[in-house]
Amino acid sequence: MASIITDTQDTERKISEDQLKEAIRTILLYIGEDPSREGLSNTPDRILRMYDEIFRGYDEKRKPRITTFTNSAHSEEMVFDCGDYYSMCEHHMLPFFGQYYLAYIPSAEGRILGISKVSRVVGYCAARLQLQERLCREIVEMLDGALKGTSQGFAIVMRGRHMCKSMRGTRNKGEMSVAYFTGCFKKKAQLRNEFYNFINTSKL
Repeated sequence: MASIITDTQDTERKISEDQLKEAIRTILLYIGEDPSREGLSNTPDRILRMYDEIFRGYDEKRKPRITTFTNSAHSEEMVFDCGDYYSMCEHHMLPFFGQYYLAYIPSAEGRILGISKVSRVVGYCAARLQLQERLCREIVEMLDGALKGTSQGFAIVMRGRHMCKSMRGTRNKGEMSVAYFTGCFKKKAQLRNEFYNFINTSKL
């Protein structure tokens, strides 16, 4: 790894690893710590390696390959998936995390997603400095792009707990839910209700 990517394109990074580690040492000094003491001497290197993992969403080369299949059964049934996610708030660089619930309806003549790839897309999009609202949209856009826009619609709800509200400021639970709909889900309340029923019966 060369250094931290500064935008969402796979461009040359702006600073070196040594510059990043020195910046972390400066932060430790600012908060009143001694970056040379035993427990902290390797912290800059650990943070550098951690950033490579939790901010992998800036690296186009690590974008998940989304498998799709021919909709040979011409299915137009709702497909539902749910799981956990972890991200970082762009305002305070503190974690927010929770559960996602996603559904889509394929086109009878289109293609269908390899459903195991959904969680990989969620993880990749979440591995950036994010807003919960933007995260919902980016997940749907990536999945819809893999289907070349042929699906009838997507629905996603993301529930999250934000440490920037739990650890600082108001110091409450910091819970937030965001819903985003496209296509038939945006147009038909009946489909949204069916989607919410799936959420209510899921075991997350």
